Amino acid sequence: MARSSLRRAAPAAAALLLGGCSSLGNWLTPPGTSSGIPLPGRMTAADATQPVQWPNPDWWRGFGSPELDGLMAEAMAANNDIAAAIARIRQADAQIRIAGATLLPTIDVTARATRQQSGSASTASIAGLGRGGSRIRVSASNQLSLTASYEIDFWGKNRGQVEAAQQSASATRFDAGTVTITTQASVANTYFAMLAAQETLAIQQQNLDIAQRVVRVIRQRVAVGTATGLDLAQQETVVAQQQAQIPPLVQDLEQNRNSLGTLVARPPETLRLEGGSFSRLNVPSVTPGLPAEVLARRPDVLNAEATLAAANANIVVARAQLLPSITLTGTGGFTSLALENLLRPGSVVFSLASGLAQPIFRGGALRGQIELNEGLAQELLAAYRGAILAALVDAENALVALRQTTEQEALQANAVRMAERAYGISEAQLQAGTIDLVTLLNTQQTLFTARTNLANARLVRLQAAVGLFRALGGGWNGI
Repeated sequence: MARSSLRRAAPAAAALLLGGCSSLGNWLTPPGTSSGIPLPGRMTAADATQPVQWPNPDWWRGFGSPELDGLMAEAMAANNDIAAAIARIRQADAQIRIAGATLLPTIDVTARATRQQSGSASTASIAGLGRGGSRIRVSASNQLSLTASYEIDFWGKNRGQVEAAQQSASATRFDAGTVTITTQASVANTYFAMLAAQETLAIQQQNLDIAQRVVRVIRQRVAVGTATGLDLAQQETVVAQQQAQIPPLVQDLEQNRNSLGTLVARPPETLRLEGGSFSRLNVPSVTPGLPAEVLARRPDVLNAEATLAAANANIVVARAQLLPSITLTGTGGFTSLALENLLRPGSVVFSLASGLAQPIFRGGALRGQIELNEGLAQELLAAYRGAILAALVDAENALVALRQTTEQEALQANAVRMAERAYGISEAQLQAGTIDLVTLLNTQQTLFTARTNLANARLVRLQAAVGLFRALGGGWNGI
């Protein structure tokens, strides 16, 4: 069938299949990826008086810890989750090349040379008697041919496959961005947890020293008869309680250090960390802009959008399967019995052909595939909307958390100062014999609790800052 005839037949067949659909172009156009969610004009928890300041790609440097900087560099270079995500990007890029090949002709070259012998010699001739004759026949065939085939992409089926592959590759890159930000946040949070355990362990040792000093004072008072054995036993119980709190802190310290080994892809035995800078860490400031900008910076939201776009492209592919496909093929080359005559004009052979294939009956499989892809796209649209809402809530919660934990740390630091002052007074009065042991024990326990709460409050504030950087896209700028 001539190509012009095929082009006339294809739209007619399409109109029949679509039951009089008035707009074939719209039917073969991918649906949009709009979420339909109206975005607010500003972040509720953001300080509108502050200038917009987004996280830098190396946002962790703002904490002022060279040791954390080194851990981040190791994690970015060697973390296994990031390496796996980058490998998935390579796979997605290869899928684009595979899908793109359908837009181009396929060309194959074939070279073949054959020699064939038939017949046999007579018995006498074989015996050398000179009688009879040979009936051996040798035939030769030489062929060099080039074959090309091309499917005319009238309905955009092949272009839809390429579009789906490209969107899937984009989604894979955004997924790698999410993995990267998550890994960075895990490194920072785990490192801060290790420093907090180290700080709390030091505080606990100070608490133990204070408790043991009071024991010595009470023993002196027992010796002179101004304190009782019960007073001594009570304080010795405090000492034992403070000693019992040390092993769990050591456990937390070592386990967090070991977890950092996993994040930087090193055996824990080879990881040497000093820490010790917990109270001197800075908390870098960051101020988000418009909600739409938050969504544009978060790779998880972009991943959901690209995944939806890929599903929409696959809808077009599935719909195009219902329509006729037209393929052009051509073969040309040389064939000759004698090799020396192979490339002469008289040895040229060629053929051209075109074909139209129209699905007639597939048991509903093609329309079922359309419904499957449309259902998947609806699911992914819901997931896209959910990702947008989750991102906005995450950012708002992170802003609130950082603001409140900053205030909490300041109030707790003031509580420590007052507890230290109260304990200093009570210890001096106990030595002077003007207060009883119960009053000292109360101020002592208040001090111990206040110091531990301050370390915990600082850890929560640092982790809230990390959470805000993660919620704002962490300075992610693509992979």
